[in-house]
Amino acid sequence: MKIDLSKIGTEQQNKNTMNIDQLSTIEMVRLINKEDQAVIDAVEAAIPQIANAVDAIYETILKGGRLVYIGAGTSGRLGVLDASEVLPTYGIGEEAVVGLIAGGDIALRHPVEAAEDDETAVIVDLEGIKFNKNDILCAIASSGRTPYCIGGLKYARSLGAKTISLACVADSEIGKLADFPIEAVVGQEVVTGSTRMKSGSATKMVLNILTSGAMIKYGKVYGNLMVDVKTSNEKLVERAKGIIMKATDVDYDRASYLLEASDNHVKTAIVMQETNRDKEAAIALLDANDGRISNAIKNQ
Repeated sequence: MKIDLSKIGTEQQNKNTMNIDQLSTIEMVRLINKEDQAVIDAVEAAIPQIANAVDAIYETILKGGRLVYIGAGTSGRLGVLDASEVLPTYGIGEEAVVGLIAGGDIALRHPVEAAEDDETAVIVDLEGIKFNKNDILCAIASSGRTPYCIGGLKYARSLGAKTISLACVADSEIGKLADFPIEAVVGQEVVTGSTRMKSGSATKMVLNILTSGAMIKYGKVYGNLMVDVKTSNEKLVERAKGIIMKATDVDYDRASYLLEASDNHVKTAIVMQETNRDKEAAIALLDANDGRISNAIKNQ
């Protein structure tokens, strides 16, 4: 079957880069950087759509549901990447954010390009994680037409689950199937059709905002500090101490004591210091205030 790509913006030839192979290295790099500036504008234009999606994700996670990313190729890899980074940053894992890529985990390192053409394969993948009506699906496809994503959106809708789409073209096919369509229109790629470039950058930016925005609303951030950071290595232990110092204005030794006394739980350490409570009382305060430090301190 012939696929008509002539109307897809990311597949068009970029008139600004038609002679890029003839440029010096510094001219080439400067041109790529100039084209990348369009990514910022594309994301900015999509802010209202992104904000609506953030609210939907937050409401889903608040009720115990999950954000599930699906995609193929670069889009799928970026979804899996964003999902995997939520745990060390915000202390929340696959119980809240999951990433699926067409072709399975092997496709993270090795191209399985044909996998994106199967609308039914995604149903097997979603059934494998017990996707249900309480979850929210985010289908990512730079071209806006990937069959794997289309199949996932149709399946999610059939279950009554909410849906988000993220494309880098206008009037996308996946956007017509989603409750919350996002279209960050980046225009033609530097290298024709290479959506790992401008489209990939825009996708990464939007995904960062989706999960970070939802986690901020969920109380995983105090001020602008990541207070649910997991202390899983030496660097993160030191980061946790630094967060406690910034949040409470204590010195390093006191921050170290608080971190140890709280069993390496930064939120508890901060509430212990700010309310002059022991660990158990600080935990109780946090539990009574949905894990939000500001409310725990205010309502002590």
